Amino acid sequence: MEDLKKQLEIMQTAVEKALEKVGLPALRRDAEKLQKQMEMSGFWDDTMTAQSVSRRHAQVTETINFWTGISGELIYLSELIALNDPKIESEITTAIAALEATFAEAKRELEFDGPYDNYDVIMRILAGAGGTDAQDWASMLLRMYMRWAEDHKVKASVLEESSGEEAGIKSVTIEMNGGSFLYGKLRGEHGVHRLVRLSPFNSDSLRQTSFARVEIMPKVSKPNEVEIDEKDLKIDVYRSGGKGGQSVNTTDSAVRITHLPTNIVVAIQNERSQLQNRETAMTILRSKLAALQLEQHKEKANELRGPNEEAAWGNQIRNYVLHPYKMVKDVRSSHETSDAQAVLDGDLDPFIAAFLEKA
Repeated sequence: MEDLKKQLEIMQTAVEKALEKVGLPALRRDAEKLQKQMEMSGFWDDTMTAQSVSRRHAQVTETINFWTGISGELIYLSELIALNDPKIESEITTAIAALEATFAEAKRELEFDGPYDNYDVIMRILAGAGGTDAQDWASMLLRMYMRWAEDHKVKASVLEESSGEEAGIKSVTIEMNGGSFLYGKLRGEHGVHRLVRLSPFNSDSLRQTSFARVEIMPKVSKPNEVEIDEKDLKIDVYRSGGKGGQSVNTTDSAVRITHLPTNIVVAIQNERSQLQNRETAMTILRSKLAALQLEQHKEKANELRGPNEEAAWGNQIRNYVLHPYKMVKDVRSSHETSDAQAVLDGDLDPFIAAFLEKA
């Protein structure tokens, strides 16, 4: 029991240091303030603000409950060890190991200290070089990230999608909400992803290399977080097309916003209301500019350069090989696995962890 006691004492010291960084008293004050805000009459009149406040309250409450639970478990295990009963030594050993694993994961999250690390995510997937195969590859990546989100209880919603001509998708924009440190975890997925496989789209089944670009942006909803000069915007309104039904296509509800300094274009037509499409487009634009500011270290949005990395040879961050062998390898961290299917089914955590350790 003496060894277990020392092991627990070491962990107790580490948890106390972590709790100082977490700042539970401040979090409890935040939770109380947010709760009062949610109880005010007319709280839901501004739906977007209300949803943001509710999500923040849920995140803060979850953090408080988690660290309170860790502390409580440490006290409980200390009391068990104090009983000095050999019959429960195995049970205590197992419980300490489980708690150490949980704490190790939480401690990793404490290392996220970027300005947007705890933000939700806007993800965009664009087919690159490779024709129909690349469009199919883009749809495979969409499925992979949707499966990852499902496994992590993250809400993922498609904001915009452009279908491929024969198969797959040309582009898709996804909003991910609800996970802790989503941007901090997923930012390493930003870049060009390369697929090598036997093509299902030609009769000779030749080996084909395809590319798709994944953009990861912190979801920035509040205008004051990324200030954009109205003079830098070109806003076009047009009639919605594609899927959506007859009523969608009879109004000029679609919105296209161009940020002139960077030439970034965001077009949204999913919502029936022009105002809703404009709000969504502005959120995506602010998110794109926030990601560029992090990358280019510029203070003002109008100083930014537009992204120019092509989804083609030489730019990939990760290779997915399905023929003549199976392997997924990250170029930056050198992490690899032969279980390519598991990765395509959403098992991305080892790659995320390897990138964060290397970063």
